[in-house]
Amino acid sequence: MKIRDIQSAEKLSMLTAYDYSTAKYIDEAGVDMILVGDSLGMVVLGYDSTVQVTMDEMKIFTQAVCRGAKRAFVVADMPFMSYHADLSEGVKNAAQLIKCGAKAVKIEGATDHILNVVRRCVESGVPVVGHLGFTPQFVNTLDGYTVQGKSYETTLGILRQAKALENAGAFAVVLEMVPEESAKYITENLCIPTISCGAGRYCTGQVMVSDDMLGKYPDFCPKFARQYGNMREFITDCARRYDADVKSGKFPADDEIFRLSENEAKQLRNGKGKIYEYTGNNK
Repeated sequence: MKIRDIQSAEKLSMLTAYDYSTAKYIDEAGVDMILVGDSLGMVVLGYDSTVQVTMDEMKIFTQAVCRGAKRAFVVADMPFMSYHADLSEGVKNAAQLIKCGAKAVKIEGATDHILNVVRRCVESGVPVVGHLGFTPQFVNTLDGYTVQGKSYETTLGILRQAKALENAGAFAVVLEMVPEESAKYITENLCIPTISCGAGRYCTGQVMVSDDMLGKYPDFCPKFARQYGNMREFITDCARRYDADVKSGKFPADDEIFRLSENEAKQLRNGKGKIYEYTGNNK
């Protein structure tokens, strides 16, 4: 899939992936876009938030996903502080993710500095997806995990940010945790696609964390996520059955082991009890 296909498509589908096999299966399922999200910090690495994720970690996971995705359009998140402090460093870090195989990078926020980063990335040949509404990398300045754009004025504020990103060259923008009516208004007033992450039904596309979709964490599922399976139960059940088979001697079975030829096995049986000391010169 190319950028121009994304810009003209209706109801795009996007899922996160963090490893080769998951990316391969999502790709084969026909999902349009794969996001190597910095959410990997929590769902893969066990961090408390996304802000702990490093560029080196994003590069490793991006490479793995890109090896598995042969058709889907791969977008990689720019991690916290990889583009916030210095314009040149931000562009170079974005280019590193493209060199890892990503087709675009995703950048949160729309301050003047970030808009300059977006502009320079696009000028340098790095396609950019924006991210507005709730921006996880700014969680410490947003008063926690709260819905954004809950009033007329704040909705207009997000729209102004989205238009600025559009003008800077971003080809799409993720809207996270925004009321449906607000997201619809923003979408209708942009020329680029919007991708909903808890922003209702009227965006150009939808994105979801694959671990939420698969039910790997059934004790907690965001309001805007839908579980299509229960992988926690499945994995726990498989591990429990494996443990029982090992302890009862049922695993491995005859068809799960390697055997010597009868002649070699006979020599071992006939030589039972003979132990040779290794001297380093034995042939």
